[in-house]
Amino acid sequence: MKQLHKQASFKLQHQIPTHSSVKPLKPPPPRSYSFPRSVATYLLREQRLLFVVVGALIASTFFLLQPSHFSQSSDPTPRRISIPHFSPTITPSSSGEGRGGETGIRFPVGLKKPGTRVLVTGGAGFVGSHLVDRLIERGDSVIVLDNLFTGRKENILHHFWNPRFELIRHDVVEPILVEFDYKTNVMGTLNMLGLAKRTGARFLLTSTSEVYGDPLEHPQKEEYWGNVNPIGVRSCYDEGKRTAETLSMDYHRGAAVQVRIARIFNTYGPRMCIDDGRVVSNFVAQAIRKEPLTVYGDGTQTRSFQYVSDLVDGLMALMEGDHVGPFNLGNPGEFTMLELAEVVKETIDPSATVVFRNNTADDPQKRKPNISRAKHLLNWEPKISLRQGLPLMVNHFRKRILNDEK
Repeated sequence: MKQLHKQASFKLQHQIPTHSSVKPLKPPPPRSYSFPRSVATYLLREQRLLFVVVGALIASTFFLLQPSHFSQSSDPTPRRISIPHFSPTITPSSSGEGRGGETGIRFPVGLKKPGTRVLVTGGAGFVGSHLVDRLIERGDSVIVLDNLFTGRKENILHHFWNPRFELIRHDVVEPILVEFDYKTNVMGTLNMLGLAKRTGARFLLTSTSEVYGDPLEHPQKEEYWGNVNPIGVRSCYDEGKRTAETLSMDYHRGAAVQVRIARIFNTYGPRMCIDDGRVVSNFVAQAIRKEPLTVYGDGTQTRSFQYVSDLVDGLMALMEGDHVGPFNLGNPGEFTMLELAEVVKETIDPSATVVFRNNTADDPQKRKPNISRAKHLLNWEPKISLRQGLPLMVNHFRKRILNDEK
């Protein structure tokens, strides 16, 4: 043990230097730092510069392809869209009346001067898409707000690459905060009226002849209050439109919102839904498919049919005028359902047959607009007769139906 202790002591004495043998360490020479050089060294090390460049390119690509996504808040309700220097716009709800009831569309119209920016709700639908065409054609920039429930992207596909056009998928029953100058059955109208009030926008409500119900007055003029069953099978739509008119006038009187009210009668033309239950689209689709034309009731009930371009002319005149309305917008040419069936047969297939089915409840027996007010105050009246406009719609329907059946 003593021997081991001596050996360990001997090793330690030779391994640990004495204080006198330790040489003082010289401080390292001062290093000269350059901020640009240090940044460059950091970026070049381990290919960091490459990752920075690639990341910037990816972010720029996403921003360019999806600009509307980056302008929206993450809060889903209400939805806020930031659109710099965007003129406020009014949003109405429109419809094309039909035998089986109407589908509501909502859209606004442009300002008096071309070149403004316009919000169009329901702009992918039948009437709305034609309105978008007119606004784009005259030089406006258009944002379409549509939930695509009844609207179709195909109706506005030809505008997708236009820098003055944008589509936002949104349902107006949910609030949306946007900045516009012109602005839509009840909740949608209420939301859009609030938007019009906040932005100082003009609001176009596209109401319907259904507010007259099964009228006891013929033809119907705007002063007629209607004959509506408030608990009938059609009342949800009828009373919804009547309430929309009430709300619009309350905002006009109580909050000084500029409103315009149009009561739209049966409208037809290209881009209608093929199987939406409206009498013109029903007859045309059935004739093209070589099916019997279905007439509900005895076929003596009457309707008046206006071509969609005439309606758009009327809406533009109303929106750009100084009169609140309401205004009847329709073609006074009156046809029974059997007469309409004959016109469709003449246009498509003279050998087509007609079948009769039980009529729906509360179906109006007569429907014809008195358009004296629109003629006098808007200088508007329809120009296209049923026999002129129907072939244009038939050509469009034939392409869609035959392509679907291939």
